[in-house]
Amino acid sequence: MSMNSEPTPAEAFFLEGNRLLAASECRAAEACFREALALAPDFAEAHANLGMLLDQEGMAAEAERQYRLALALNPRLGHTHSNLGVLLANQKRFEEAESAYLSAIELEPDSPAAWSNLGVLQACRKQEREAEESYRTALRLDPDYHRASFNLSYLLLRQGRFDEGWSLLESRNRRWFARLEEHLPCPRWRGEDLQGRSLLIGLEAGHGDMIQFCRYAPLLKDRGAARITLVCHVALKDLLKTLDGVDTVISFDEILPDDAWDFWTPAMSIPCYCRTRLDSIPARIPYLHADPGLAEQWAAMLEREWAGPEMRIGLAWKGNPHFENDGDRSLPHLKTLEPLGAVAGVRFFSLQKGAGEEEAAQPPAGLPVVNLMRHIAGFADTAALVANLDLVITVDTAVAHLAGALGTECWVLLPEYRTDWRWLTGRTDSPWYPGVMRLFRQPRVGDWETVVAEVGEALRLFAARPRSPRGTR
Repeated sequence: MSMNSEPTPAEAFFLEGNRLLAASECRAAEACFREALALAPDFAEAHANLGMLLDQEGMAAEAERQYRLALALNPRLGHTHSNLGVLLANQKRFEEAESAYLSAIELEPDSPAAWSNLGVLQACRKQEREAEESYRTALRLDPDYHRASFNLSYLLLRQGRFDEGWSLLESRNRRWFARLEEHLPCPRWRGEDLQGRSLLIGLEAGHGDMIQFCRYAPLLKDRGAARITLVCHVALKDLLKTLDGVDTVISFDEILPDDAWDFWTPAMSIPCYCRTRLDSIPARIPYLHADPGLAEQWAAMLEREWAGPEMRIGLAWKGNPHFENDGDRSLPHLKTLEPLGAVAGVRFFSLQKGAGEEEAAQPPAGLPVVNLMRHIAGFADTAALVANLDLVITVDTAVAHLAGALGTECWVLLPEYRTDWRWLTGRTDSPWYPGVMRLFRQPRVGDWETVVAEVGEALRLFAARPRSPRGTR
């Protein structure tokens, strides 16, 4: 940019674009950057910022073009190298992404963001030792760089290194938790004695997270908590009322009562302060239950739809499409599971709600699926349906945690790329759901065919087993 006291017209548009960008007025900011480039086509920083906006809007190809134009004009834009690296990594163009990250580090060796980005890439490529060193370099440069702490926590937890992993996971959602602390009339719990005290357990990110970590409520009650209130997603409220140790369940759309609590805590912070290790995961299965009345209603409905002697198998093939890794953890289509239709002695029932639900209405010719999901109003209904099944086969989504918490046998199909930390590394079982969960992992990125073939073989053996009694667990 010009060093004159008065900016050029192009610089004025650029500065206004930055102001609008800071105010989250992205469309207006984009227009300013384009005006700047119309006046000065060689304005590298305007190309870089326009690329960033286009990247945020999902226009990857045009964003990449703008990034590369910026770097051709000014190769010393370290932040732009980093942004380009993130874009390339999201497209699994790993070698190009690594080159971009290394260029950013060469220009800005003291940038914790650049080192953390490199660590993410290395972790995605299973270079975990190198990834850990990159994250720790970022934290040596800035001990308060929370993104590196969070990224390192995922790496350590995936390896089962819970001592440090839980502590670093506390770096998540710091701004959100800080805002909560301003509005809640009690301090945040960090391991203090709970004998005779009351505790508010707050909402965490997804349905599956709440189902997995609500298990700590009875543990805290055993430690002396006099009263526990649980805040959850609306769809989980009726289900979580079946959890032992909880006195009150409130959905997040309700007004909190005037009750005074001694402490509050996010659900996923509890393992840290309970000092949970691999050998001390609270795993009394089941810890959630289907409502007996609902379970009976669903039993009758299933008998009407299919009264045959076959094993009943629930299927869920897609997660929340807004989840950052959903493109890898979800199956492309119900058709991916069609080979399972060749297994004799089983009948399939859809557990898919939301994204992909319409696929069950017209299932593949070789995979007949009974679709009753129009009757599902919340997770209490899903739990009642699952209680009447012999097995659940699902991708990594809330249904897996629901089946595990209910004690229903569950097979989880896992992606090779960015497998979630909670499934650990290389295991075919889960210490979170011992005795009921089996993990099937992709051998290569995107290879669901091999996974489905392995599931098919296992399903043939499962179908030959004596049929166990069904009903409320």
